[in-house]
Order: sequence, then structure tokens, then C-alpha cells
Amino acid sequence: MDTKKYDIIIRNGNIVTHESIFKADIGIKNQKIEEINEKIPEYRRGNKEIDATGLYIFPGLIDSHVHFNEPGRTEWEGIYTGSRSLAAGGVTVFFDMPLNSDPPVTTVEEFINKKKCADKKSIIDYYLWGGLVPDNIEHLEELAKAGVIGFKGFMSDSGIKEFPCLSDSELLEGMAKIAQIGSILSLHAENESICRRLAQSCNRLGKVTIRDYVNSRPVISEVESVVKAAAFAEVTNCKVHILHVSNGETIKYVSDAKKRGVDISVETCPHYLALNIDDFERIGSFAKCAPPLREQEHVDSLWEALKNGEIDTIGSDHSPAPVYMKTLTENQSIFDVWGGISGAQSTLSVLLEEGYFKRGIPLERIARITSFNPAKRFGLYPRKGVIAIGSDADLVLVDLRKSFTLKEGDLLYKHKHSPYVGKKFRGVVFQTILRGKVVWDSGTLALPM
Repeated sequence: MDTKKYDIIIRNGNIVTHESIFKADIGIKNQKIEEINEKIPEYRRGNKEIDATGLYIFPGLIDSHVHFNEPGRTEWEGIYTGSRSLAAGGVTVFFDMPLNSDPPVTTVEEFINKKKCADKKSIIDYYLWGGLVPDNIEHLEELAKAGVIGFKGFMSDSGIKEFPCLSDSELLEGMAKIAQIGSILSLHAENESICRRLAQSCNRLGKVTIRDYVNSRPVISEVESVVKAAAFAEVTNCKVHILHVSNGETIKYVSDAKKRGVDISVETCPHYLALNIDDFERIGSFAKCAPPLREQEHVDSLWEALKNGEIDTIGSDHSPAPVYMKTLTENQSIFDVWGGISGAQSTLSVLLEEGYFKRGIPLERIARITSFNPAKRFGLYPRKGVIAIGSDADLVLVDLRKSFTLKEGDLLYKHKHSPYVGKKFRGVVFQTILRGKVVWDSGTLALPM
């Protein structure tokens, strides 16, 4: 008789993979999943046993798009506060963007400094993006060797003067280099000349309403940039990941490029799936982002693309700022306030409420776009992103029978504002488990700093 003892046994849960849902027990030892069985015998005990009867067990989410801003802009957000918020939302791995750190992560020295900080402060696993900016092409290879998960570049103004956007020639050169070293480029894809010219025109004419701001960043600015990025990727053989697409029209051009054999993937964000321009007008400046929230028809087109498997990943694009940077003063317009939505804690909540409950999106699809796909795309599979023997025991246990209304006091990131405050969500994160350790337990952070 095998009397093997596990660190944790999770019993009677409904396991959600990217392909199926089935009831089984999970045995965890030395941070890994060691057994998945319809019934692990009672004589195989766990040091800790979790009764998951009625709960759904997802792979831990991978949020490949957050801005935690540390070191340098910790007053906007910190790695500890940001990572604890993610843990509360079922996330076990995040990728931090390079631009909002001060200085940005564009050299190995800056990468090492940020990694030291994250090693001390993050309560979940993490990876760091490196930056692609006009003057750091010669640093890309050493950044890749140091361990960046990939590179981030802007085709329009980033809002951070130390992280300028790329000209066409700089983008093409950078993509060729990234292809040569076998890495991947993620892109903020909006056309800078279109957006800048339209914004200048709006301000000159005194057209400074929320709808004027949205109109200054039209869908065509995303489409044009994605078409260009796909063409450059085709020429250079560079792997490209398009970030925060706000509409289904742009997704079509990504899908067309995929059919041509271009190695391209696409992300959208929870706010583009849950909020529209009417919500932007109701909420105000706290819902400003770029690309902007759009008409409901674009929200619907994204859900259709998600159903069809045309959207590869979901990233929160948690882009926090202090309240004063998000608040309009007497002499400001919507064009002047910081553009970024805080939502690190709410990705799974949005996908369950707006996707599973309201639109019938299968739980397997949610597991695919939040865990399996990002793990595959960014080289973490099969260690991450799946519930399988030998994989890291990164799990989130969810009670779909329970609901909650999000309050400011529930938010664990630094500045407690969110466009979702006051919204009711069905599906509650019961526990988040990172490599076999419970980090979030029934509304309480299990590993305080």
C-alpha cells in the first residue's frame, strides 16, 4: 500500500483546464502537482487538506501586463501592494512593464535593480519586461540573457518622457534584433501622428469632452498600427504580441496576419470587455485609458472574438496613479489627466460575471486565455498555466455560488480607486495557492509582508 504523504491534498474539487472540467483530488508535494486522481485514497494523507466540495479549481492566472512602477515611482504603486492585490484576484504570476520604473528597464543594470526589489517584495511569482526604445538596440541581447520575459515598445507616446515611442525605422531595426535573439516584442499599437493631430485639433477648437477624447484616438489608429506591426513582423520573423486591443475590427487584422503565418498574438483587457463610452462618461476621469473605452458595439465585437478563439490573452493593464493625477482640476480637461485604469484585482471577477454568467463563455475558455495561452506564448508551459502532474501547484479555488459587491476597502493595491467599485460580481476567490503555499485564504492575505 502506497502511504505517500503530501504537503497538501485538495479533495472533491471541480478542476477547470483549458480543455475540460472534471471532478478530482489533487496531491501537492515540493511545490509541484504530484497526483491528480478521481479519489486519492484516505490513507495518503496531506499535512494540510482542503475540502473543495462545490468549488472550481482553475490554474493560477498569469497577468502578463501590469505597471507596478517600482523602483522610482513607488508612490504610484509598489510591488508588494500590487502583487498582494493580484493574489486576492487569483493571479499567481505577473509580468511587470518596463516604462513606469524610474529609470525604465532599458539596460541590464536597471533590470538587476528592479529584480532585486521584486525578489524582496513580491508575494507571487513574477517576470520583468525589458524596454525597446530608440537608443537601446545594443542592450537588447544582454537584457535577454539577463532574463527579461520579452520587450515592450510604443508606436505612440507612452506618457513617460524617458520611454519615447519608436519611429518606423527604429521599430523595424528593433524587431530584427529581437527576432535574432529569439525573444518577443509586445506593442502598444496606436498611430502617433493620427492621435497627436486629432488631440491638438480638439484642444484648439475647445472640444474637450470625454467623447472628444475618445474620438481623438479612433479605431483606425489601432488598425493602422497593427497592420504595420504585422508587416514588419512578417519581414523580420519577429514574434509580436499586440497589447490592449479595444475593438473587434483590429482583431480581424491580427487574425488575417495569423492566417498568413505571421507569429502574432493579441491581448485585450477586462475594462474593454466590461465598460463602454457611456460608462466612461458616468465614471469620469478614473476610467480614462489609451486606447479609450469605446461604443457598446466594440465591446460586443470583442466578446465575439473571444468566443471564436481570436483573442489569445487577457492582461489587466493595471496602470495606477495617485488620486490627484486622475482628478480633473478647474483648469484641466480629460486630455490632461493620467490615462490608466486600476484593475489588477478584478480580472477573473470581470470574466466570470461578464463572460461566464452573462454571456455563457465556458470556464475552459477563461482558463485558456488567463493561464494556458500566456504560459505557452511566453515560454512558461508546462511549468505554469496548467493543472497537470509535474507542473507548479499554482491554483485558484473559486466559489461560483457566492457573490460580492466591490468596495474601495476591498482593494489591496496602493490607491483604492477602480471603475468597478460598486459593481456586483458573481464568483468569489476562496483561495489562491502559489507553488503549494496558500497566499490568499477566504478574504485574508495568508503571507503578509
